[in-house]
Amino acid sequence: MKSDIASTFLPVAPPVILDGLYSDDQRRRMLDVVRREGPWSLILAQYFSSPEEVIATTTGRLPEGFKPTWDMFLNPVFRGYFARDGVNYFPELDDCFYNPKFINLVRDYWKTPYVECDQLMFNLQGPSSAGGAPHVDGTHFRGLYGNNAPTWLLNIMAKSGLFRRWQAKKAQVIAWYYQGTIGGGFHYWPDGPDKSPATLEAPMWGRGVVVENEMMFHSSQGCGPVDQRRPAGLTIKSTISADPETSNGWRIKTGDEVVAKVPEKEFRLLIHWGAQVYGDLAELKLARDHSDDMTVDRAIDMLISDLRARGETFEVPTDPVRDPDFISLLTRVYDIGQLKDVPEDPSAPRRAA
Repeated sequence: MKSDIASTFLPVAPPVILDGLYSDDQRRRMLDVVRREGPWSLILAQYFSSPEEVIATTTGRLPEGFKPTWDMFLNPVFRGYFARDGVNYFPELDDCFYNPKFINLVRDYWKTPYVECDQLMFNLQGPSSAGGAPHVDGTHFRGLYGNNAPTWLLNIMAKSGLFRRWQAKKAQVIAWYYQGTIGGGFHYWPDGPDKSPATLEAPMWGRGVVVENEMMFHSSQGCGPVDQRRPAGLTIKSTISADPETSNGWRIKTGDEVVAKVPEKEFRLLIHWGAQVYGDLAELKLARDHSDDMTVDRAIDMLISDLRARGETFEVPTDPVRDPDFISLLTRVYDIGQLKDVPEDPSAPRRAA
């Protein structure tokens, strides 16, 4: 493990574990929107345009010359948004997004009064594996966001440590709802990726964490029957939606073909509320007046300069943002290596408490 990089990945404070994050009424209203507004696409399909970009956001690297494929990363985990960029899309969920309880939790977590509601999203899945290597969530930097820079670049910028001056301070309140008996928990490395992880074990029903996931490696725990975790026919274009033939059930489709049905008991819902945080008014002003913004070109130039300072030999591509060889080079250089004590996915039901 590259200790110089690994040592920088520590959250501002250890995760705070809480129960009852949403009321039953709030959960019901959010789930009503999810069932009404689907279908929802795979997380992979929303953030990445190539398998190389996926590798750039995680840890570890592939052998020289090996060509990754989508099939290596496919996992039936889907995503949608209730609110994004500070705007709630569904007025019936105003109390879930503009949530004073969550704002105060983040104020206490970061020790600052300056908290801005950013997004409210959800992950949907049935039986699934952990979904690849542990990762940090995509962050953003002053001037660079998910809507004007690719996710892989933002993750490389975070892993490089070169851009801390511009990196946003963020926090999340994450809650899970899962009734299954096999897995479904949350692994996280609160003391850094070179230390042993902790696990928040299921069952979880409104239980969750206050956390800074952009600076803490983490992963979901596999869940559900092992033989159902990778539906035959799953592709990068698959979607999930409410199953009209089963009360409270779900179905995964590829095109017009139903490739899996998910009963309510095996359905795992993650609700992810996110905020941006400012240490003081001067930091807030700097973000608002754009006097010290980062750009894609500037970020690429800084990365190229660092690569050369490290003695790397390469040709600068004409389109570095999309060049798979350049992405692979950055992935190799800024890879922190294998995390310590990555847990195996559970395959058997939990013992009754």
